Amino acid sequence: MKVALLGLCFALLAPRAALASPETVVLLHGLYRNERSMQPLEAPVRMAGFRVVNLGYDSRSQTPEAFVAALDAQLADCCADAPKLHFVTHSLGGIVTRAYVASKRPANLGRVVMLAPPNHGSPLGDVVSGSSVLRFLLGSTAARLGTDPTSLPNALPPANFEVGVIAGTVSRNPLGALFIDGESDGTVPVASTKLEGMTDFITVDAVHTWIMRSDEVAAQTVLFLKTGRFAHETRLRP
Repeated sequence: MKVALLGLCFALLAPRAALASPETVVLLHGLYRNERSMQPLEAPVRMAGFRVVNLGYDSRSQTPEAFVAALDAQLADCCADAPKLHFVTHSLGGIVTRAYVASKRPANLGRVVMLAPPNHGSPLGDVVSGSSVLRFLLGSTAARLGTDPTSLPNALPPANFEVGVIAGTVSRNPLGALFIDGESDGTVPVASTKLEGMTDFITVDAVHTWIMRSDEVAAQTVLFLKTGRFAHETRLRP
C-alpha cells in the first residue's frame, strides 16, 4: 500500500517538476523599441512548451557595452537554472546577443533566432555615423551600426552556436530606397543579415519594423527552436 501511494506521489509530482524548469526563451527587442514590440511572439513560443522571458533595455541612451552588462545581470536573476537558454531577437537585439555570447557565453546556451539582424551593419547606420546632427538625435548606438569593418556588428566574431536568421524582403521605408541597394526590409539589406557560421537562413515577406508580427515568422521561429532548422519548402502558420 505504501509503495503504491509513493508511486502515485511521484506520478503526480513528475509533471510539476518538468514544468518547474522548462527550456527558456529570451525575447530581445531592437533599436528604439521596448519589450512590448516582442509581445506578438510570446504566445506562440509559450504554446510550444517554452518558458518566455521578454526583456527590455534602453537602446537610446545606453551603450551596447551597457546593454551586455545589463543583460548578463538580468539573465543571472531569471534564467541561470534553465536547462537550455534560447534567444529570439529583433534587429539590434541580435547584435547585443552576439556581443553577450562572445564575452559571457552561458553554459546553458541553446539556439538563437535572429529577426532582421544587421549582422554586417546597414547603410542607414553609415548615414547616422556621418552626421553629427543625426548622432545627437538618434544616439551613439545607431551610429555604430554601419557597414564599416570597425562597426559594432562587424567587429564581433562569427557564430559558434546554433543560430537561424530570418530576413524580411518588403521595403516601405523611403530612406531605405534612397540609401540601400538590392533586396532589403527597408532598414537592413538581406545580404547584411547573413552571419558566418549561421545554421540556417530564410527570407519572408515582411518589413523590418513589424517582422515579429508575422504568423509565418512565429511558426518558423518555433520550428527552429525545436529542431534547429527552418521549413524551406512550405509556408508555415502557427
